[in-house]
Amino acid sequence: MSERDLTGGHGLLWLFVDMNSYFASVEQQLRPELRGLPVAVAPVMTESTCCIAASYEAKRFGIKTGTNVAEARRLCPGLVVVEARPPLYVRLHHEILEAVDSVLPVEEVLSIDEMYCRLGLSQREPEAAAELGTAVKRAVKQRVGESLLCSVGLAPNRFLAKVAGEIQKPDGLTVITAEDLPHKLYSLSLRDLPGIGRRMDARLERHGIRTVEQLCSLSKGRLREIWDGVVGERWWHALRGEEPHRPPTRRRSVGHSHVLPPEFRTPEGALAVLTRLVHKAAARLRGMGYCAGGLAVRLSYTRKERWKAATSFPHCQDTQTMIQTLCGLWRERPEDGCPLKVSVVLYDLIPEASMTFSLFPEHRQRLKLTQAMDDINQRFGNNTVYLAAMHGSQRTAPMRIAFNHIPDETFEADGPESDPLEHTL
Repeated sequence: MSERDLTGGHGLLWLFVDMNSYFASVEQQLRPELRGLPVAVAPVMTESTCCIAASYEAKRFGIKTGTNVAEARRLCPGLVVVEARPPLYVRLHHEILEAVDSVLPVEEVLSIDEMYCRLGLSQREPEAAAELGTAVKRAVKQRVGESLLCSVGLAPNRFLAKVAGEIQKPDGLTVITAEDLPHKLYSLSLRDLPGIGRRMDARLERHGIRTVEQLCSLSKGRLREIWDGVVGERWWHALRGEEPHRPPTRRRSVGHSHVLPPEFRTPEGALAVLTRLVHKAAARLRGMGYCAGGLAVRLSYTRKERWKAATSFPHCQDTQTMIQTLCGLWRERPEDGCPLKVSVVLYDLIPEASMTFSLFPEHRQRLKLTQAMDDINQRFGNNTVYLAAMHGSQRTAPMRIAFNHIPDETFEADGPESDPLEHTL
């Protein structure tokens, strides 16, 4: 007997939590004077950057993630722009996890503001599931903050639970049962479905698919043809409330990028920041228990020109080897132009458990030095000790939050002097 056979026919298995305008809501929670005001969060305080979050008050003026700050101010003259504080968002993320977990165990964290919970056998009737969703919302407000609203979606699979969570914002709760399928999806646009972006929407248009109803009517074979592979079959199952097979994934790379502040837009400054990025990526690599076999570097210039290079090396974990590799690539770059943005990626990852480490004394000494630096930085704060090549740039490239990566403060905090709560107490 399958899990769906035990749900009373309604098929409710998953609860999805989506924190609404998370970064902006955190700022409003911790700074009461911002509540009720249009607020935008920017990575740095400059008019040329983009908003990475907007409060619902700001969204009413057409401001959204990706809106240029100068354009946002034009759309909303009363807009309050605040600088992002990623360490603070990470800390409250963990408080939110604890709040949700007090009601229902968190099964999977999708991003810093999204998570899944699996419903128990006694929680799968629509009324019981909805009560549970309400309890989750109440726990977040009471345990973390009243300005932190979330939308909850309940459905037979992860995909539809996320779809349900997006239907009513902010502070919504939507249930999609097996009996609701597929007609409850028909009012949505194709772009409302997770995984259909601009390019996929254009591909569906070329195949004559313009509505969700048309998409739901297609056969498994036709979807496989449109998606050019097994992903199409997964869509067929997902739209019917079934949980598609999820093949195991393996991390393939670790990387960081940073837009250079004006004082670092020189060859020497760009190399110093790249060295800092390698230091951060290598610490993350060791923290996750991996070794890297290659390094790629990319440099963007103010004239919109780009340079990139990559090379392989025997799998290792130590920072010094990776920085020497970086310096070797750096000597190949064009010497003219003003650098604007740098990025580095460690790739060809393998688990350290499957790695046979070098027996050469020099290599073993490098690894021991790296491990000793990790121990000191974990005990006293990041950047307590660092390689001399980083000097002067150790405060650059501060913590950033990507969609699918929640920074680990053990390895990615900005340093022992950094206290994200110092402006909120």
